[in-house]
Amino acid sequence: MTAPGTGGGTFITFEGGEGAGKSTQIRRLAAHLRAESGRPVLTTREPGGSPKAERIREALLAGLAKPYGPFAEALLFSAARIDHLDTLIRPALGRGEIVLCDRFADSTRAYQGAAGGLDPDVLVALEGVVVGPTRPDLTLILDCEPELGLARAQARRAAGAEGAVDRFEAEALAFHARLRTAFRAIAAAEPGRCAVVNAALPADAVEAAIRAVVAERLPGLLPARAGHGRSDDRPGTEHGDAA
Repeated sequence: MTAPGTGGGTFITFEGGEGAGKSTQIRRLAAHLRAESGRPVLTTREPGGSPKAERIREALLAGLAKPYGPFAEALLFSAARIDHLDTLIRPALGRGEIVLCDRFADSTRAYQGAAGGLDPDVLVALEGVVVGPTRPDLTLILDCEPELGLARAQARRAAGAEGAVDRFEAEALAFHARLRTAFRAIAAAEPGRCAVVNAALPADAVEAAIRAVVAERLPGLLPARAGHGRSDDRPGTEHGDAA
């Protein structure tokens, strides 16, 4: 849960591979929470979210750190995260807001760790220093086959909705397969925090599944709805102990 002293804020992170639909679903959940919860909702992203972190994002996605290896990338992600937490996330939580973040520390575990080969102990140490007690109350892992996610990303570029292929999207399919395995392993290791959502479904079905998870895992955040069962009784969701 969110650390004591954060003023009653709620911290929800979205994770998953390229093209999983995180940005779309964050926008949809934010609109729903603003309408239903009566609380301010802040949406943000990583790397980025604050002016300094956005500048680091530009360097990372351009691949400027890639020649120096996953440790250098992890350090830059950590530097961006420190500024993001200090200037945006923690103040918002302290005001009692709901914070929805597109990627957080789990992405560093997956991208630089499992897929990039960086020693997990190094990542644990970095995360302990950078994140400290500011842990997500809920992490939604949007899960789909990497081929589908990459095809979606390519379609968005063809439609003019995205720019050029970034440093991570350009990796080989095997890299993206390792990412998927890593995210599912994180969910299995921390089922109390994580929920896996089937992101291969149409966007409306994914949205409904996410609402069900939020209503179950964070009771009181949303009003109860008739007919809403547990998230594992609804199509498109799984408990955190994903296979």
